[in-house]
Amino acid sequence: MSDSKGVVHTPGWVADFQKFLMRGNVLDLAVGVVIGAAFTAIVTSAVKDIITPLLGLATNGVDFTNLFITLKGPHLATLAEAQKAGAVTLNIGVFLNAVIQFIIVAFFIFWVVRLVGKLYRKKEAAPAAPPAPSKEEVLLTEIRDLLASR
Repeated sequence: MSDSKGVVHTPGWVADFQKFLMRGNVLDLAVGVVIGAAFTAIVTSAVKDIITPLLGLATNGVDFTNLFITLKGPHLATLAEAQKAGAVTLNIGVFLNAVIQFIIVAFFIFWVVRLVGKLYRKKEAAPAAPPAPSKEEVLLTEIRDLLASR
């Protein structure tokens, strides 16, 4: 798209799209998504590598991942084997892991929001010091006090 002088014109929507991308909310959202993905990886590892084995130990070695019901097909010892064999399964253990992971994420978010809320309340609760009186106010106060003493 160029005119007779060879100048390239960009469509109007390109500028609108650039404005949209550069708005603070979009950039904040993008940062939030990236941090959320990293946080999810941490929580997933915590559930899979720490909490689930502890729960399995507390429940006499039950591995939640292999807690499933075979609806159709061969009933095998592990979920991976059953899925490899093409069995139709209800994956109760996988669901329980997802629920545990959700509860942990919600718990962490609750504490972060609560902590941030307390920090903001402390800042708001502290009364602002009144501004120092101007030179004119000090002078007028002295004049008033002199007149009142006479």
